[in-house]
Amino acid sequence: MNFEKIRFQFTHQERIARITLASPKANILDRSMIRELDSALSLCAGHELNAIVIAADGPHFSFGASVEEHLPDQIAGTLRALNNLLRRIAEAPAPVIAAVRGQCLGGGFELVLACDLILADKTAQFASPEIKLAVFAPAASALLPVRVGQAVASRLLLTGAALSAEEAARCGLVARCADDLDAALDAWLESDFLPRSPSALKYACQAARRPLLRAFDEDLPQIESLYLNDLMATPDPVEGIRAFLEKRAPQFARSPIMTTGTK
Repeated sequence: MNFEKIRFQFTHQERIARITLASPKANILDRSMIRELDSALSLCAGHELNAIVIAADGPHFSFGASVEEHLPDQIAGTLRALNNLLRRIAEAPAPVIAAVRGQCLGGGFELVLACDLILADKTAQFASPEIKLAVFAPAASALLPVRVGQAVASRLLLTGAALSAEEAARCGLVARCADDLDAALDAWLESDFLPRSPSALKYACQAARRPLLRAFDEDLPQIESLYLNDLMATPDPVEGIRAFLEKRAPQFARSPIMTTGTK
């Protein structure tokens, strides 16, 4: 199978699957990349694996999903494709490790949130900046409270604030921080994954992922409906997205302020 936006290979006697985002500039997670990632993960199902690694070329993991694909005529298909990919990650036959350097934003952050473990180098920054475009991140809204708790999730989702690698480690999102990401990843695979039973890892993943899978089953459909049926019925999302694409300040709608008083 030919891939244009990712690299896919098996290493360590085909016991480790490595998927690398490789789409300059900044590994935008558009629908064509989503299809390639989905295809690569489907190939993993036929192998007895000890781990699946998702990494990225370049100084940044991903600047997120394609903003153009969030306009009204495409957004339903975009969300469906992304959510199906995230669900496939959460049902992968082996532990999925995200190896992150640089910016990890928006849809790229949601991709990482669906993984079992995150290894980050000191340059890593994690954020859901969608609120700045007058939208929000449906998958992150479902998954972040499971991964970091409601208080931290609300700060990230409602302000668009970023977490550094060290902050993400303190709140439990990042499993390990590293000065040399590639060396740390290889050492971790050698010490904690390759010596293990693939079948034990497979079933341990199924057990450990139950809270995340409940978020997919119970929360994400309602959140996606809120996004598509309620938020997208207002004018601000289109204005926010078009303003970003046109590199200008958005002009958001303002409702009249209602006042009450006594005579």
